[in-house]
Amino acid sequence: MTMNFQCPGCGATLTYKEGTDILKCEYCDTEVSIQALKEREEEKTQEEQYSFDRQQVVREEEEQDFKAFHCSSCGAELLTDEYTAATFCSFCGSPALVEERLTGEKRPTLIIPFKINREQAMEKYRSWTKRGILTPKKFSSSQTLETISGMYVPYWLYDYDANVSMGAHGTKVNVTRKGDTEYIYTRHYDIYRNVTTQFDRVPQDASEKMVDSIMEQLEPFHYEDMTTFELPYLSGFLAEKYNYTGEQLQPKVEERVNQFATDITRSTIQGYSSVAVTYSNTNLSKIDMVYAMFPVWTLNYTYRGKLYTLTMNGQTGKMVGTLPISPKKAFAIWGIGSVVCFLLLLIIGGMV
Repeated sequence: MTMNFQCPGCGATLTYKEGTDILKCEYCDTEVSIQALKEREEEKTQEEQYSFDRQQVVREEEEQDFKAFHCSSCGAELLTDEYTAATFCSFCGSPALVEERLTGEKRPTLIIPFKINREQAMEKYRSWTKRGILTPKKFSSSQTLETISGMYVPYWLYDYDANVSMGAHGTKVNVTRKGDTEYIYTRHYDIYRNVTTQFDRVPQDASEKMVDSIMEQLEPFHYEDMTTFELPYLSGFLAEKYNYTGEQLQPKVEERVNQFATDITRSTIQGYSSVAVTYSNTNLSKIDMVYAMFPVWTLNYTYRGKLYTLTMNGQTGKMVGTLPISPKKAFAIWGIGSVVCFLLLLIIGGMV
């Protein structure tokens, strides 16, 4: 079953207004706060809670990778994979939330809402592509930029206590000179450190589709904008539920935390001419783990058979990606450069 939020004025679908706690109707400009929606829905019974068709298509066998639902606005069939939590109807364009994938243990605890809206994201992409003088014109065209998608990516956030005991060998070198003779004095030190640190809300994306290295480059997300998860924040955006549980990702997170703690401990050893770490032992203790969703804008573009993906932090605007290179532009610039060099050689040759 899918759901959406309908305008109390005209009945059209409400969508989340980035950077606010408001949902807005694009047709009559009616605005409704998330708190008002929540209070209104709480007053209804479970059967009346959302205005959507609860009839689920029978073709949902346990071994299927795809499931079908009905659009609550036009009744069309929506086909999604098993991890899609928010999508759009291909026929009427209405946003649809797959509620069963956002309830119980599948329901996120926290969310960072989008702060950058679609128009702002398109403009940032357009400005960024202009930096590449060899970028194909079509890459920054309005038609290409219209394919931009806003998605909430599932994350697990971890709290850890870490204790690091580290040993090192350090030296301090002093150089003095008497006459023509240079004297080098080297003092040797046994160094020991025992450092306890606490790490709060270390992020790890839980989506199989999103490349970990790209998501790490999109960090940091600023937690001052993080708030309690509510379904209306997803309206108008794509969303996925997690592919990996917090326990499955824990070893990967502990590698990061271990490295963070080791680097912090090593940074306390200063004032020596040289330092060689002889041993380092880290003990980690997980304190807490919560499920959250973070905002990301993505744009996919295929050029000469190769897929290029640009990804943007939907909160800060930070972008990660590689721009394609147009062979025609590259050849043109090479040609111009060759002509300029040739003319310069002629001028220099005539002056000699």
